[in-house]
Amino acid sequence: MESLRYNPGRDARWLLLRPWIGIPRLIQILWALLGLVLSVLLRGNSSDPRVQRNLARTLLRTLTNLGPCFIKVGQALSTRPDLIRRDWLDELTRLQDDLPAFNHATALKTIEEELGAPADALFEEFPDSPVAAASLGQVYKARVRDQHWVAVKVQRPNLVFILRRDMVLIRSLGVLAAPFLPLNLGFGLGEIIDEFGRSLFEEIDYCCEADNAKRFSRLFAENPAVTIPEVDDGLSSRRVLTTSWISGTKLRDPQELKAQRLDPAALIRTGVISGLQQLLEFGYFHADPHPGNLFALSGRTGELGHVAYVDFGMMDSISDDDRLTLTGAVVHLINRDFEAVARDFQQLGFLAPDADLTPIIPALEDVLGGSLGDSVGSFNFKAITDRFSELMYDYPFRVPARFALIIRAVVSQEGLALRLDPDFRIIAVAYPYVAKRLLAGDTREMREKLLDVIFDESGSLRVERLESLLEVVGNDTSLPSGGDLLPVAGAGLRLLFSRDGGDLRQRLLLTLIKDDRLNISDLKELSTLIRKTFGPRKIAGGMLQRLNPLAA
Repeated sequence: MESLRYNPGRDARWLLLRPWIGIPRLIQILWALLGLVLSVLLRGNSSDPRVQRNLARTLLRTLTNLGPCFIKVGQALSTRPDLIRRDWLDELTRLQDDLPAFNHATALKTIEEELGAPADALFEEFPDSPVAAASLGQVYKARVRDQHWVAVKVQRPNLVFILRRDMVLIRSLGVLAAPFLPLNLGFGLGEIIDEFGRSLFEEIDYCCEADNAKRFSRLFAENPAVTIPEVDDGLSSRRVLTTSWISGTKLRDPQELKAQRLDPAALIRTGVISGLQQLLEFGYFHADPHPGNLFALSGRTGELGHVAYVDFGMMDSISDDDRLTLTGAVVHLINRDFEAVARDFQQLGFLAPDADLTPIIPALEDVLGGSLGDSVGSFNFKAITDRFSELMYDYPFRVPARFALIIRAVVSQEGLALRLDPDFRIIAVAYPYVAKRLLAGDTREMREKLLDVIFDESGSLRVERLESLLEVVGNDTSLPSGGDLLPVAGAGLRLLFSRDGGDLRQRLLLTLIKDDRLNISDLKELSTLIRKTFGPRKIAGGMLQRLNPLAA
């Protein structure tokens, strides 16, 4: 059996010993990319819609002809309406599940080889053609003997060979081009390509994907807004994967969703919050949330629409240390603590451990401070990365390889949301989400983080930071009726008087005693903040909005 592990050194030696394979393929790649670049340079500025449509088709055809690795790049671009012309997006989205199918007889042969029996013996009903074809496989809608419909994904032939060959060439071209790339984009490019290659090889092992789907399902088992298909182990193997069939509407076109009486805003909120949960709570995330892998379902739970995830080949984990540091970085941005933000970047590896933070802190404040000042939802993740690119001219920022898939997941998630709502801002959902978790203290790590945020090193209460968190929750623009502080206040009170709130109560009591004297100034400020935030008029208005969102 061919190895399913990505090993750049081994694969490079393998291809070097087979120049009759590598050289013709390299020429094919360079010729195709040169033709595409020339077409864009010559006709890219045209205002003629037919010219742009033809260019989009040229791009689609070039990526499709170059095979799975390049199709994956196109899939990533198809989620970015802020990077790619909108008149190109419709063509590029075809890379998600509308690619040319491979031979049906080959698929049937793969099923028999992998499952030990022909398809007509395993399934009550098996179609003559797939319902969708993607970069690594194609999907059939079949029926099993208990009358349930299932999705049967069959892998394209010869994928291990194709991926080994193309990843060696892509990595070689990337490393050669790295010194000529602007800013620090070329720094560590080889490692980032290796991360991409590793995820691709994991994606073609359907046993691994089945395990991923089961783990993902367990994480969302108590969440009615998120559905994960069930794996049929008896009809699955390394190159065939059978799961329950998902009947839903793809998250592509807001008009199509509205025609199905589905609310795009509620679906976006579910997608983004579930993505934040994956990164900041579970530490395990879907790294490829493009519109072909997310379906809108009927139903609603509060402000959340119902969505289903499919295709669990590209998954990744984030360490507990990185997860908590990212959560802290969001809190530090809320509180405009740019010194702490700089230390967060250092801890995450975006800055070297010995980097001098003195000139970087004011630069971060200059880049992030103005935009994050009054409106936390004022710009999107793409705008953040664009502004960070300005810092890369003068400061030693770099992208750690382990963050390649995390960034891909966030960018893909935001791109999907932007397709449905061009005014969407991911920060406007991320800030309130983190602030609510922090104020509720729903886990031990959140309680520890809350104490770090609202008390300084001397034990004094930092009321202004607590006020910033409450303002973020109160101004949650992602909710139709605006922010809702009442549930957060209830959770905070339960924490204060619960067994888990012992450390918080102790810290509050210690603020009463400073230098062996009674000191109530901190508590007076806290009392003023509580009266201002939770006054009778605000409470009544919040309750009215909860009962009737239109009454505002």
